[in-house]
Amino acid sequence: MKTVRLRDIDLAVSDQGSGRPLVLVHGFPLTHAIWDEQVRALAPGRRVLAPDLRGFGQSGVTPGRVTMDQFAHDLAAMLDALEVAEPVVLAGLSMGGYIAMRFFELYRRRLGGLVLCDTRAAADTPQAAAARRETAARVECEGPGVLAEGMLPRLFSPATLARRPELVESLRQMILGGDPWGLAAAARGLADRPDFTPLLPRIDLPVLVIVGSQDAISPPEEMGAIARAVPGARYVEIPAAGHMAPLEQPAAVSRALAEFLTAAGRSTGS
Repeated sequence: MKTVRLRDIDLAVSDQGSGRPLVLVHGFPLTHAIWDEQVRALAPGRRVLAPDLRGFGQSGVTPGRVTMDQFAHDLAAMLDALEVAEPVVLAGLSMGGYIAMRFFELYRRRLGGLVLCDTRAAADTPQAAAARRETAARVECEGPGVLAEGMLPRLFSPATLARRPELVESLRQMILGGDPWGLAAAARGLADRPDFTPLLPRIDLPVLVIVGSQDAISPPEEMGAIARAVPGARYVEIPAAGHMAPLEQPAAVSRALAEFLTAAGRSTGS
C-alpha cells in the first residue's frame, strides 16, 4: 500500500501494474481488500488503483459526516497525487457506486468509463436515512460489531452463507477492524446522498452494470433498470452471488471487467 497526502488526511492506496488506469472503489463498511482478486487478475495488463476511502482501512479518519462529494473529491486528489492525467475507468461497489456516479457529475473529463457493481441509483427513503443515522450513533458507542451482525446475513448469497464460512468470517473481521468514527461518518453521508436516478440517462460514457443474481440489497431487477436507463450500458448478472459478487465469484467478475475494459478502450480510442 502507498500513502498519498491529500489536503487534510493520508489516503492508503494499492497501486499495481502499469498502463491504462482502472480505479476500484470499495463499499461500506469495507476496505480495498474486497478487490484483491480483481487486482491480481487485471494488473498484469493495466494500472489498477484500489484505495481505502477516507475513514476506512489504513486511511485517515474524519469524524462527523463524510459525503459522497468528499469521497469523489478525494479520488480526484488521489489521481493528482499519483500523477494520473489520462482518463480512468472507475468501478464502484455499493457505496462505491454512489461515489462513482457523483464523480461523473463532478469530474466527467477524468473518466473513460464507469462500472456500477451491486449498487443503487435511488436515495434512501426518510425511514432508511433515519435508520442509518441511528446506526451511526450506535457504532460510535458500541463499535463496528453493530454493523457486522446487522449486515453480514444480507451481504452474501444463501449458498455462500451456508458453504463458505471462511469467506463470511474474513469479511466479518474486515468490518470489525474498521474505525467506529470513520464508519459512522460514512453512514451519515450515505443517509444524505442524492437520488442519482435522473443522472442515468445523461451518462455519456461506456458503462458496465454488474449484479449478483441473488443480491438482496440491490437486486437484479433494480440494477437491470439502471442498465436500461443508461444509454448503451452493458449488463452482466453473476450467478451464485449476492451483494459481494467480487468476493463470491471473483473469476466471473474479473472476466466481465476485462471484457468491458477492452471494449471501452476501443470505443474511446485509448
